[in-house]
Amino acid sequence: MQNPSLSRPLLMSGGLALMLGAAAVQAQQAPARPNTQQRIDNLQRQLDEHRQEIERLRSQVSRQESSQQALQERMQQTQDAARTTATAIAAQPATATAGAVAHAAPVEAQGPRLVQVGVAPAAAEAPPVVPMFDQPGILTPPGRYVLEPSLQYGYSSSNRVALVGYTIIPALLIGLVDVREVKRNTLTAALTGRWGLSNRLEAELRVPYVYRSDASISREIFTGSASEQSFSSRGHALGDVEMALRYQLNQPSADRPYLIGSLRFKSRTGKDPFDVVTDCVTRCIGNTTGTGLPLDLPTGSGFYSLQPGLTWLMASDPAVFFGGISYTHNFGRSDVSRRVLDGQREYIGSIKPGNIWGLNFGMGMALNDRSSFSMGIDLSSIGRTKQNGTPVASSVRTQLATLLMGYSYRLSQRTTLNVSVGAGLTRDTPDLTLTVRLPMSF
Repeated sequence: MQNPSLSRPLLMSGGLALMLGAAAVQAQQAPARPNTQQRIDNLQRQLDEHRQEIERLRSQVSRQESSQQALQERMQQTQDAARTTATAIAAQPATATAGAVAHAAPVEAQGPRLVQVGVAPAAAEAPPVVPMFDQPGILTPPGRYVLEPSLQYGYSSSNRVALVGYTIIPALLIGLVDVREVKRNTLTAALTGRWGLSNRLEAELRVPYVYRSDASISREIFTGSASEQSFSSRGHALGDVEMALRYQLNQPSADRPYLIGSLRFKSRTGKDPFDVVTDCVTRCIGNTTGTGLPLDLPTGSGFYSLQPGLTWLMASDPAVFFGGISYTHNFGRSDVSRRVLDGQREYIGSIKPGNIWGLNFGMGMALNDRSSFSMGIDLSSIGRTKQNGTPVASSVRTQLATLLMGYSYRLSQRTTLNVSVGAGLTRDTPDLTLTVRLPMSF
């Protein structure tokens, strides 16, 4: 029989050994797991990686916003220049006086393309001409309006030799030779307002004030005197008020032109040429006295006219190509008579001015984000004038051609300065046309 005092320690030591052995076996069989600090370090590392990715995307967004801001400024210049182009091309008056415009070229978006992590990038597409707005128009935006004060100076001179008599042989003239030189200066100040009715439709109203000065120098041979005579006349008053509608016909892609249809109506609010007093007591019936010239110059054409037109604009970075075609129908008048000296009236009958075909084309190029330069050609063909249904014997079809050069500078986001000069290419075209415009957007 064993001693109980000795067996109890042995049992306790054996149990302790068994417990330690079981703990060692469990420690060897349990899988290795990271502790809490390791898990926190892994999460922190993942957060750092996401933070770096967010910073990279934020940097890309910042660069893209800067690029879009620059594009928006260029787009504003393009819209102003294109609007000026469309206005100047479609706003040619019935007298086919030349005007010029300046343009700026739009550019495509530059810089990195923003992508979303984990999403496949979309297929590349050609950027539109104006990528910042929803269905933009190159006319005045809806709810906005533009006020454009302008000043135009025109100068023309012509020499005319009139032969009144008959010839016995080609070298011998019996009658009167009238040599006349005419110099004409015209200054037109106008205020034009344009209102955006929709994304593609705008209305325009133009109110001009005209100052004219004509000087005629003539020498009549075979009248006993070889001295030159000078005759001057002036006139200033309200000109012919004009109204117009323009509609953008399409919303083109990057490689297609904008098409703008226009309809312009010219009133006869100016001083009528048949109401001014003419020095025509005897000269108009073929005698040698009198000048046959008006004593007070008219400031209007005296006829209503309607002009439909089509203008196209195509951006090809860094240039903008433009052109247009128009047709001006002049409405005739019946029972026309003109005033002569002593308050008398000379009956003329019905008068129908010739209609006008117009064609113009050119190119504008952006010099930087504020300025641009343009040049173009404006052509007009004026038909013969009819009196009482018959073409006037001294009236022929007249061809006008003007070379235009213009410069545009954007003073601010709302204001642009446009300066243009035109030089006549035919004998009947005004020698010089200088135009200054200052469109202001509101």
